[in-house]
Amino acid sequence: MSTPFYVSPQQAMADRAEYARKGIARGRSVVVLQYTDGILFVAENPSRALHKVSEIYDRIAFAAVGKYNEFENLRIGGVRYADLRGYTYDRDDVTARGLANVYAQTLGTIFSSVGEKPYEVELIVAEVGAAPEDDQIYRLPHDGSIVDEHGAVAVGGNSDQIGSYLDQRHRDDMTLAQALKLAVDSLSRDNNGGERRLTAEQLEVAVLDRTRPQQRKFRRVLGGALTRLLESGAAETPVADDAGTDEDSTEQE
Repeated sequence: MSTPFYVSPQQAMADRAEYARKGIARGRSVVVLQYTDGILFVAENPSRALHKVSEIYDRIAFAAVGKYNEFENLRIGGVRYADLRGYTYDRDDVTARGLANVYAQTLGTIFSSVGEKPYEVELIVAEVGAAPEDDQIYRLPHDGSIVDEHGAVAVGGNSDQIGSYLDQRHRDDMTLAQALKLAVDSLSRDNNGGERRLTAEQLEVAVLDRTRPQQRKFRRVLGGALTRLLESGAAETPVADDAGTDEDSTEQE
């Protein structure tokens, strides 16, 4: 009788982590930045149907990289959790921290389970507050850990290089146009230090806008509004409140 092949638990977990990291790195990056009036989400995503950035609840949005079917299942689960909690208790009881904890438990359970492969996803859950100091941004890697972020964060692709670029240039008092320019500049840099041009058709852009009078603070920046922001560079360019379309929190369910 042959001796079963033995792999130590430490090596098995390291192999699973490496597998997930390689899958995430193959995806295009997503950048999330705080600016004066809220939180900006910018993803390199030429698809108009498969979103990397979505609304979860009134003040909460979700961004992800990796395998679409895996993070879409997590997004839908988050929407159901938020809707149920808001209906059962109060809308103010739905928080990014609570949602991040739910996602952390799910990802951690899957990562440590020997019966299934780890999810090849990395998530960002963000909540806009009444003031910039009340904003919350949480990054959740494949293993279910939670990282409390501030200012700017990048996930997927060459996120380390993009994150370093953002850290050196991001300011909390940036306007939307300035934050968008910084995000696009960071995404346009490749691993070799070169630059490429990203157009509006290649980008998915959304904001959590604290100045919006509606209870729902999420909106997408599309079409002419996005083009004007890209062309304006560092100059301030106002964006009409009806720019883009709003999504229902139950979209694609």
